[in-house]
Amino acid sequence: MNVTTCEKKDAGTAELAVEVSAEEFDKALNEAYKKNKSQIAVPGFRKGKAPRKIIEAMYGASVFYNDALDAILPAVCSHGVSESNLKTVGYPKILDMNINDDKSATIKYSVELYPEIQLESYKGLSAVKQPVQVEESNIDSEIAAVQLRNARIQTATRPAIGGDTAVIDFEGFIDGVPFEGGKGENYELVLGSNSFIPGFEAKINGMTVGEERELDLIFPEDYHQKELAGKPVIFKVNLKEVKEKILPELDDEFAKDVSEFDTLQEYRDSIRGKLTAAKKEESEKAFEDAVLGKLADSYECDVPEAMIQDYADNQMEGLKRQLAQYGMEIDMYLNMMGTDAEGFRSSIRPNAVRQIKTTLALEKIAKLEKLEPAEEDIEAYYTDMASRYGVDVKVAKESIPVETVKNELNLRGASKLVCEHAIAEEPAAEEAEPAVKEKKTKKAKAEEKSDDAEPVKADEAVKAEKKTVKKAAPKKAAEKAKTEENPA
Repeated sequence: MNVTTCEKKDAGTAELAVEVSAEEFDKALNEAYKKNKSQIAVPGFRKGKAPRKIIEAMYGASVFYNDALDAILPAVCSHGVSESNLKTVGYPKILDMNINDDKSATIKYSVELYPEIQLESYKGLSAVKQPVQVEESNIDSEIAAVQLRNARIQTATRPAIGGDTAVIDFEGFIDGVPFEGGKGENYELVLGSNSFIPGFEAKINGMTVGEERELDLIFPEDYHQKELAGKPVIFKVNLKEVKEKILPELDDEFAKDVSEFDTLQEYRDSIRGKLTAAKKEESEKAFEDAVLGKLADSYECDVPEAMIQDYADNQMEGLKRQLAQYGMEIDMYLNMMGTDAEGFRSSIRPNAVRQIKTTLALEKIAKLEKLEPAEEDIEAYYTDMASRYGVDVKVAKESIPVETVKNELNLRGASKLVCEHAIAEEPAAEEAEPAVKEKKTKKAKAEEKSDDAEPVKADEAVKAEKKTVKKAAPKKAAEKAKTEENPA
């Protein structure tokens, strides 16, 4: 093979022409003959026994050309790129193929080039860094959650109030006629959970065991079942039992029961330490993301479409794996989210461009700074991967090429370098308000909702709990798939 031309174009592509010698092309023709001869009928010969020259004389000299060219194309494209010292992305695009008079072949094709970028500056970038602050209310919330999980459930003899679990029988009627999915028996409804249509739970507040009520309500205009949306409905409800939660006392005994600590103060201090560590990690990660975002925005680059599509493919595969853990197909999940594969790929396109530009910049920085991972860092990487996937280190080394590991470690090193030289800005006054204010606001809203509860979809009421578990998990999987991207 011989590269006759290699011309770089302005659009980030290169066009090449490679000449395949007559001997090389004849070899490919012979392989195509062997592959197809058993399927070609020639009078006087059993299938697969007719000589190549007889078949070519009968069907034409070009009978095996297409298969021969298809077989030789990968080697041709690889040879052209290698000989021209090109770094490419995606797959070659065949422009022309000709068989010459001397039975040699000339193949012309184009390739997308890996972007070459210019960085003006990558040190001294600035971004907001949130201060690490743990309020007492944050600790109170954590303890309250543990307290709630350890609550004792008992039957209450008083009227139902927000936070209680009301055991009810119910049936819904539209124009006096029951509708499908609007009936349930011994359904345990947590008042204040907002799991039924608006107004349902609020009208159960104050009911006593054995009491029956007719709840006059209206389905929301945007209700997912169009035949019910906006229609008036009457639910007949019978309250069969009221269950209340009795919270344990917050004292040293509570601390001993739920932790390894002997006193409540020690338990609070341990929570403060964990929250501080978590907030510090969160702050550092947010700062890193912001700085790398500034890095990606600091230069212009036409990101090749092939790189964007590869990114989208990887994200789709990651989402599939996450969903598979919950026994869900990706098409079903995307349909639940009101989109499809094309819509999903379109939605992640801006982030794909940002991530690719970040990677390109970090690769450039690693090259400029002459970064090279130490052997112990490479070994630590393999050990971590082996532990993460539950395989032997030897298997990890066989599965992940060392050049891939070095590149990943170089990206991490470049990212660390950029962040170490970045300037941390103080957040604006409105951004720096204590988290306690937000938490108090949410708590206040929750208390308001418990007094004026707003419910779920009545036609799903009986199955609501199971559906909630199954739907929530895939949603979390999708979010995880998006957020667990390499910062590079």
